[in-house]
Amino acid sequence: MHNFKEIKPEQLDKNAFHLINDEWMLITAEKDNKVNTMTASWGGLGIMWNKKVVNIVIRPQRYTKEFIDASDTFSLCFFDKEYKKTMAYIGSVSGRDENKIEKSNLTVKYIDNTPYFEEANLVFICKKLYAQEMKPECFIMTELDSEYYPNKDYHTLYISEIEKIYLK
Repeated sequence: MHNFKEIKPEQLDKNAFHLINDEWMLITAEKDNKVNTMTASWGGLGIMWNKKVVNIVIRPQRYTKEFIDASDTFSLCFFDKEYKKTMAYIGSVSGRDENKIEKSNLTVKYIDNTPYFEEANLVFICKKLYAQEMKPECFIMTELDSEYYPNKDYHTLYISEIEKIYLK
């Protein structure tokens, strides 16, 4: 972490829409001494229960979901543009089938027992607070259900407290 400085969530001056939708993020957690990660471009930042939180969603078939469910914490890592191809690769293969972290040449490090990537330029350390599976009957705009869930593989929504933010 020698290249990083810790900042408070309210000091973050990045546009959340740009960070998540355009730059993407890696969601990373550990289970049984093994680390797995996935690329994500859906989520949000905000306030819930008087806490600074991040909302992420993970489909049930994603291998990383097992790691998130098994851990109390996870990291969100954001990278410079030069890592866009690496993030696309990580999002296109499963850690069940190959060691995509090793093949991507990313370096796993730990903050308070939570894995993150040394090459990131921004790291959130998050503690899970709430998880709920999305349900078709909860859609107010019912066309979203048919458009985004034709296979009925509904995301689980995780609301997590942002415990720490590190910026390069």
